[in-house]
Amino acid sequence: MEYRKLGRSGLQVSALSLGSWLTFGKQIGDEVAEQLMHAAYDAGVNFFDNAEIYARGQSEIVMGNILARSGWDRSSYLVSSKAYFGTEGAKSKPNQRGLSRKHLVEACEAALRRLQVDYLDLYFCHRPDKQTPIEETVWTMHQLVLQGKILYWGTSEWDASEIMEAMLVAERHHLIAPVMEQPQYNLLTRGKLEREYLHLFRYHGIGTTIWSPLASGVLSGKYLGASDEDTRLKMKGLEWLREQVLREEVMTKVKALKSLAEECETTLPLLSIAWCLKNPHVSTVILGASRLSQLQENLGALDVVPRLTQERMDRIDQIFPKPILPEY
Repeated sequence: MEYRKLGRSGLQVSALSLGSWLTFGKQIGDEVAEQLMHAAYDAGVNFFDNAEIYARGQSEIVMGNILARSGWDRSSYLVSSKAYFGTEGAKSKPNQRGLSRKHLVEACEAALRRLQVDYLDLYFCHRPDKQTPIEETVWTMHQLVLQGKILYWGTSEWDASEIMEAMLVAERHHLIAPVMEQPQYNLLTRGKLEREYLHLFRYHGIGTTIWSPLASGVLSGKYLGASDEDTRLKMKGLEWLREQVLREEVMTKVKALKSLAEECETTLPLLSIAWCLKNPHVSTVILGASRLSQLQENLGALDVVPRLTQERMDRIDQIFPKPILPEY
């Protein structure tokens, strides 16, 4: 396993990590979840990602039970939670969601109970909150760090301008600033990491824990020729994925990428994950898996990175064009 610094912080995070979105407490049984976590840990993975909204809190309960039984030294792994949506999603009452001091504190306490840990290594603001002043959010996160309930805090799917505002508030009041962002990043979604966040990387050294390297399975090739009756495509709440997958132009590009993967003597998912790892601004790639064999295969992505020569990276850019960069 390779370990990378989380931005400019001193924290070392495994280049590949394990997430629980759509799987723990929902798509897979607890026994499979335990197999996945142990296989990941044995392979050198030290970061396990979670959130209050995943399976409405059940994902954290499942992960917490596994961590409690594992016997792993607490200093050997990192665990995260994210707050914004609450555990009831759209049905949450006004103060049960968002980034107010009340919800952030209560969500943190609840995550600690569900995960059965004394502190969260990483705590994310899962989305920006237009209803709460950023000053309130930054002050609250700063206080949670001072209280020892979280060690590092960051954002997820925030715009660069919103992250910059949080950093300016922290600088102005001598508070602890966000050190990481969790954006979606894959060949279909490149804008934030390759264009919007360039200033944050260059001048503030923010780290990234990227999610959906396979674009929710699109880049695994599993949907090539798939119909609308595919089980995952019909999962409630994933209508956006169905619309994305069934676009003919996307499938044409995926087929071309599959041919390149075969030339590299690897699989389409491994090539797609390795491509993410090539970006120096990626601190860790969060893997999702519903089967042990799937995780074991994807953990081999680091071995594929050296095969992605500049010539092959250029060919990938021809298939999936890179975003237009700003002029400095």
